[in-house]
Order: sequence, then structure tokens, then C-alpha cells
Amino acid sequence: MNLPENSQLGKSSAYIDQYDRSLLFPIARAVKRAEIGVSTRAPFFGADMWTAFELSWLNLRGKPQVALAHLTVPCESTHIIESKSLKLYLNSFNNTRFADVEAVKSCLRTDLSEAVWRDTVRASSAANHEAPTPASIGVKIVLPDAFDREPIYEFDGLSLDRLDVECSRYTPAPDLLKVLSSEAPVTEVLTSNLLKSNCLVTGQPDWGSVQISYTGAPIDQESLLQYLVSYRNHNEFHEQCVERIFMDIWTRCQPLKLSVYARYTRRGGLDINPFRTSYPQALPKNTRTARQ
Repeated sequence: MNLPENSQLGKSSAYIDQYDRSLLFPIARAVKRAEIGVSTRAPFFGADMWTAFELSWLNLRGKPQVALAHLTVPCESTHIIESKSLKLYLNSFNNTRFADVEAVKSCLRTDLSEAVWRDTVRASSAANHEAPTPASIGVKIVLPDAFDREPIYEFDGLSLDRLDVECSRYTPAPDLLKVLSSEAPVTEVLTSNLLKSNCLVTGQPDWGSVQISYTGAPIDQESLLQYLVSYRNHNEFHEQCVERIFMDIWTRCQPLKLSVYARYTRRGGLDINPFRTSYPQALPKNTRTARQ
């Protein structure tokens, strides 16, 4: 099993500019999910939506090409991809020739799908079961002539940041969460730009915005903001933080419906934007915020 501390995070890394799929470093979701009480089927759907801002390759004549890539990893996948390994993998395209953009897209989809479903087919075959057909990841490549159609869009919803609250806890404190059980159920969308956590391995800061949509007994907004602020000194990957937030609200506030969507500022030319929801629905558009 790949462990986060064995990745290239926080280490000097050789710059490899020729295609090398082995640079990808998948990390199993199961370990961190077990910490938050998800040991079998998760009570959520969703995906991790990535944007790669530094994608380049050579055409068959050796001329550099540049593009953006939107990558969608289903949360049902068995693994996440450690972000520095994805950066190194994308760098390996820099001096690699591809016939056209479709060849680049196909390569990305094949390699990343194998990484996020690492060992799934192998384990099934070893058990003499029919091999599963896991979903490939979504890949959309945006070429320069479409760059000006990439909008900036802030979260809809009522901002929790308007509240003048006292904050004194900076590691996740789910006991802060409160519901107003005597009031009628509501449907509301709440947002905050004050989400901050740290990289699980390096401790470097990760800055994010979060949108929480729910139906159920009203969640006390001051306590929710204090709870989100409590992630400030917490070390965990983006995907794991969002799933922890979802599970804390789901178990302590017991809404009828819940969605948690976070957009983190980019590092190394990549941003990661996890979305988790208790009920099937279309994914939000992978549209960046001003801070991204």
C-alpha cells in the first residue's frame, strides 16, 4: 500500500520531461475513510474535480502546445492521486510528442483511471470474481482559443463570514455543531471563504472556500462557522477534509439532504475541488473562484 509519507511530497524531485506514467502515486481512500466511520459503503456520492493549469506537450513537428485540463475523479474510486505526483506526471508530457489533442486526452484518461482504481481488477481476478468495470475519469482539455471562456464564479449562498464570532479551536471540533431542533426544517445554502487546512505530509497551508447545502433542522450558523474555522491547523488532504466535514454534519446534524463542495486554491499548477452529496445529482461545474 502506498503511504503519503512515501510520496515525493516535501522531497527533492528529478525533473522528468519524457512521458512516464510510473510517476503517478495513488493513495488508498480506505484508511482515512475508516477514521471518519466509513468502512463499507459511503453515505455520499460525488467526485474530485481537478484543474491542471500547466499542461504542455509537443506536436509531431516538435512545436510546443499548451492547454488547461479539467479532470473528474469519481469518489467511488478506490484511490486518490497525490497531487505532487500528478504534477510530475504532467511535466513528463513537456518534451513528449503526441499526434493530436485526442491522443493526449486518451493517455490522461487511461493512466489516471488505472491509478485511481489501482489493484481493483487484479484483486477481483485473484478472487476468481468477474472483473469490475470501474468508471474512467473524466478528461476535458481546453485549448488556448477557448481560454477566455473560462469564467470566474463565486459560490452562491449566504456567507457565514458575515458573522462576528469568537474562534479559539483550530483542530476539527465536531462537538461545536448545533441544530435548532425546535424550529421548522429549512433548505439553505451556506458558504465560507475561511476554510484552511494543511498538507498531510508537509504541513504547508491549503486555502479553500466551502459551500454547504442542506435540507433539515436549521444548523446554528455561528457554530457551523466556528466548526469550519477549526480545520485551520488540521493536516489532511483536500478530499479527506471534505469527507470529514460531510460526515460530521451528516452524523451530528442529521439533515435530510446534504452537499459539501470545497474549492481549494492551486498549488503546483493544480487545484482540487471535492464535492460530496447524500443524494444523486449533477456535479457542479468546475468553475474557478477569484482566489484560484
